[in-house]
Amino acid sequence: MINWGGTTYSIHPLFVMLLALSAITGHILELVTLFVIVIVHEMGHVLTAKAFGWSIEEVKLLPFGGVAETKDGAVAPGWQECIVAAAGPLQNGIMIVIALWFAHMGIWSLEWANYFIEANMLIACFNLLPILPLDGGRMLQASCGRLVSYHRMLIMGVWFSLVSSTLLGIFALLPLFNKEPLHLNMLVLSIFLAWSNWVERKHIPYRFVRFLVNRPKRLRRWEQEIHLGQPIITEADRPVSAILKRFRRDMYHLIYIMGQNGRIEKIIPEQQLIDAYFDDPNSSPEQSQKPTKR
Repeated sequence: MINWGGTTYSIHPLFVMLLALSAITGHILELVTLFVIVIVHEMGHVLTAKAFGWSIEEVKLLPFGGVAETKDGAVAPGWQECIVAAAGPLQNGIMIVIALWFAHMGIWSLEWANYFIEANMLIACFNLLPILPLDGGRMLQASCGRLVSYHRMLIMGVWFSLVSSTLLGIFALLPLFNKEPLHLNMLVLSIFLAWSNWVERKHIPYRFVRFLVNRPKRLRRWEQEIHLGQPIITEADRPVSAILKRFRRDMYHLIYIMGQNGRIEKIIPEQQLIDAYFDDPNSSPEQSQKPTKR
């Protein structure tokens, strides 16, 4: 475990197992190459995130890339998360171009350049699969931020990833039907991804609360960009927790309280509703203090 620039870097046990296996089988050069590719890939994420002002707490290196822990992901605009996620595979693309140039200049042999290119393509393509926490899964989830609520986005992302990782595992087993060796690496990674999303499913309430806590950080930007506002119309007796689950990532909300006659009786800013939620999640908008009357 290394702390550099305020970020803790660690190697996941799965990567350690792969490194040990490579060392035992004598693939030392391939081992070092994979390690360098993964580090460069992950530094693309870290440097891009820090360029946007994100605070990266920890980076865990995995065989296919890494997982960065940050408190700013839920607060940052979806387009920023898409760019941060795409920065990793972009580094693989840059390394492929460098390998082609080295081969053209005769610095690298054609055989070694081909291996380096294939390794980068494998890591980039695998990371672009629409499965969390892979880059493709993060980009897909962030892209849905304007279409569905943040809470639903979290649930959809986890379940879609569970199904996708299961299908990946089935694909890894298909060669067995032709009496051929299975794709062992793919099977191991699919199991890891499925397990990660099953665990992540239990963390959804925590991530949602963190999303609510960090909402005020973007209030100033929303005030300058009126088009990012979206009204939410709800009944007066609906629980605050149910209303907050309709909040979207890149939208500021004003909550319109509708009376029994179908008319709007009150307009409540979202922060007031969030404060009421932390006082009592089961309270109603009627019980929130200091309502803004129309």
